[in-house]
Amino acid sequence: MMREWMDRALLVLGWGAVIAAVAGIVLHVGNWQQRTLVLLASGAMWLMLGAVVGVVLLLLARGWRSAAVGAAVLVGAGALVVPSYVPEARAADGPEVVVLQSNILFGKADPKAVVSTVRDNDVDVLTVEELTFDAITALRAAGLEEQLPHVYLEAAHAGGGGTGIYSRYPLRDTEKFDGFVMSNLGATMEHPQRGPISVFAFHPMPPNLDFVAWSNEMRRVDEILAATSAPAIVGADFNATQNHSAYRALLDGPFASAADQTGDGILLTYPADRRWGPLLGIDYVLVAGGVAEDVRTLTLPGTDHRAVLATLRMDR
Repeated sequence: MMREWMDRALLVLGWGAVIAAVAGIVLHVGNWQQRTLVLLASGAMWLMLGAVVGVVLLLLARGWRSAAVGAAVLVGAGALVVPSYVPEARAADGPEVVVLQSNILFGKADPKAVVSTVRDNDVDVLTVEELTFDAITALRAAGLEEQLPHVYLEAAHAGGGGTGIYSRYPLRDTEKFDGFVMSNLGATMEHPQRGPISVFAFHPMPPNLDFVAWSNEMRRVDEILAATSAPAIVGADFNATQNHSAYRALLDGPFASAADQTGDGILLTYPADRRWGPLLGIDYVLVAGGVAEDVRTLTLPGTDHRAVLATLRMDR
């Protein structure tokens, strides 16, 4: 009797986990236009992990047919997640460009930590969001512009609206794009070996704060990237995960996620200032006309985002 009761309990729990995984798959594949569904889709990856738990529980319950259904759901979830963990086969033979992407939380990130990260990793391009005028002063005092002397900065006095591009090499054709609440920037970097490389720093509005703005701004980013020729580099806090169709649309053309190229998959970057975090991957480096050779996240004191450091090898 006890065994029968345990089997039934395991079956119920197993089916609950499988149903959660199905919900995660649906949230991932849907092109949702409703705020609630988009916010739920942010965590679809975690729901899809329910397929693993469900199959184990159903096998323990000896529910063979139920376990077969769970296995099919697991295969479906794997088809969505696993490709990000398969490294890209092709290589590039051009110059190396090291990119650091960092949201510095209203300018509160430790400036010395930012500068030491740039210096120790020989960073060529830094894209930074939530840049304030006080942060510019602090970063300059810490020696950032000695490492990356060419800048295009659109700072804010307070809040998260400021954005900046710091570069080892000269910048020209700088542009602050219209259609955004916060500053979203582009420039052309004159690389001494590769020549002109487009550089972008994007920061759409968070969908939980202004869903309409986020939707419109992600479409605007897609338009900008669709009109861009390789080579090009993007550093961004998209306030979007891989579970959002608005993010995946950016990869329909020549741009690829650096983490996808290296097989590092989903890099969790937010929130980084919680003992239980980070849970979501919303910070990215994208590249067109090049291949990432190494990607990793870094913790910078004072900010709620992990920075993304990517070593790119550009095509000749």
